[in-house]
Order: sequence, then structure tokens, then C-alpha cells
Amino acid sequence: MRRRGSLVLSLLLLCCLGPAAPAPAQSSDTVRPVVRKTMPRYPEVAKRMNLSGTVKVFAVVAPDGKVKSVEPVGGSPLLIQAAQDAIMQWKFAPAGAESKELIELHFNPQQ
Repeated sequence: MRRRGSLVLSLLLLCCLGPAAPAPAQSSDTVRPVVRKTMPRYPEVAKRMNLSGTVKVFAVVAPDGKVKSVEPVGGSPLLIQAAQDAIMQWKFAPAGAESKELIELHFNPQQ
């Protein structure tokens, strides 16, 4: 009986308080338009393994739109280098300050 009361009380508190608010996004993460994209070359070893997946990286973009650096966040090590090489060639729209852009590239051997 005590367990049931504790459960009901917990559910009531959860319903009344609601879920916690998500953390605010960092101000350094923006969405700048991409002016020119270079598609990554699919690594031969990944093709032979029929490896697909998503690579996430942060690109540090200069005020003039050139990519200064690319930092991998996640993805297969076999695909990360191809993603980094391609994104280093991207060009973003100019802006007043340097920005950090989160980019996801999807790799599929059938495409």
C-alpha cells in the first residue's frame, strides 16, 4: 500500500512539474548558408564493406566564409576523413564574425 502511494505521489509531481526545459543552444553554433558544397568521396574500403552511416563534425568558419578547421564529433573512422576533406572545401556566406557550424553528412554505398 505504501508503494502505491509513493508511486501515485511521484506521478503527480511529474505531471505537475512537467519535463525539464532543454538547455539553451550555445551562441557560437549558428546556421550560416552554404554557398558551395563539395561532396565527399566515398572511401573504397567502406564501399567494399557496404558501410553506411552519418558523420557529424563542427566546422569553424571564418568571417569571409572559408572553413578554417573541421572537428569530428561522431561517425565511423572510415568515413570521417572523407567528410573532413570535403567540408574543408566548402564555402559559407560571409558574416560579421567567426562561427562554429554543426554539419551532418550521410554516407550510403548504394548512392
